[in-house]
Amino acid sequence: MPHATTDDFIGAGWAFPLGVNAAGGINLVRREVELEQAMTLILATYPGERPMRPGFGCRLRDYVYRDTDTRTTAMLSHEVRSALIAWEPRIDVRAVRVTPDTEDPSLLYIDIDYQVKATNDRRNLVFPFYSIPDEEGDY
Repeated sequence: MPHATTDDFIGAGWAFPLGVNAAGGINLVRREVELEQAMTLILATYPGERPMRPGFGCRLRDYVYRDTDTRTTAMLSHEVRSALIAWEPRIDVRAVRVTPDTEDPSLLYIDIDYQVKATNDRRNLVFPFYSIPDEEGDY
C-alpha cells in the first residue's frame, strides 16, 4: 500500500476569504495554510451560523463581555480545545494557552499548539481574541 503524503492527508480547499485567481478560478490553499484557515474558520464561526451544520463552530463570542481573568482564560482554553477536537480531525491539539496582551487588557492571545496527524509535524497558531472590558462610570 502506498504511503500517504501530507498533501493527500490535508488536501486543498477554498481560500478564505474567498477569491478568484488570475485564470478566473477559485483561489485554493494547500497543506499548512489550509489547516490554519480551517482552524480559524472553526474559531470564528458561532454554532448555529451554518444552517446545515448547526453545531459547527466555537462559542468564543460568549466571552466577549467577560473579565480577562484567569477563570475566563481557562474557560476560553477549554472552549477552543473542544471545538478543534470536534471539528478538525486532521490535527491533535497538544495545548491551548490564553494569555493577555501586556499593553492592552482587552486583547487575549489564544496560542494553539497542535500536531498534524499525518506527519507528526508540530505547529502553532496564534488567534487574537478581543474582549470589551466593563468600563465603570460611562453612564
